[in-house]
Amino acid sequence: MSIGHTLLGLLESGPCHGYDLKRAFDEKFGHDRPLHYGQVYSTMSRLLKHGLVEVEGIEPGGGPERKRYAITEAGITDVQQWLATPEKPEPYLQSTLYTKVVLALLTRRNAADILDTQRAEHLRMMRILTDRKRKGDLADQLICDHALFHLEADLRWLELTAARLDKLAEVVVK
Repeated sequence: MSIGHTLLGLLESGPCHGYDLKRAFDEKFGHDRPLHYGQVYSTMSRLLKHGLVEVEGIEPGGGPERKRYAITEAGITDVQQWLATPEKPEPYLQSTLYTKVVLALLTRRNAADILDTQRAEHLRMMRILTDRKRKGDLADQLICDHALFHLEADLRWLELTAARLDKLAEVVVK
């Protein structure tokens, strides 16, 4: 996720302080990985340097002065271009799990055990996400669905690989 573009997009609803941006980010996107304040302020500094935001006002606070940031026209254009650019699909061609399976076969370890352990871990995570989805709001449900669909695809791969382990061993261990 592009933190800079996300913060810019949040600023399109109106100017705010870094603290408010962090809170909005965490509320909308940071359930599992909230932003650190330092990350917000270093990102805002970079956006300011590139002319994508401007300081609309500075207010005294209990500590350092509080800057209120506003998105510029260049920032709005940048967000629009980012939103219009499709994300590159990740083909997972260099999967760590595949590497573990092949190395297990090469070293005469039990690759089926690796697949079984991974399957159990995927199922555990799917139960956690399903529970979170059941209790969550629409945004949480959509995030969980995205993760669950990826885990389901991984499970299909695990099953397919388990069914083909003997053939893979013949190819790998020559």
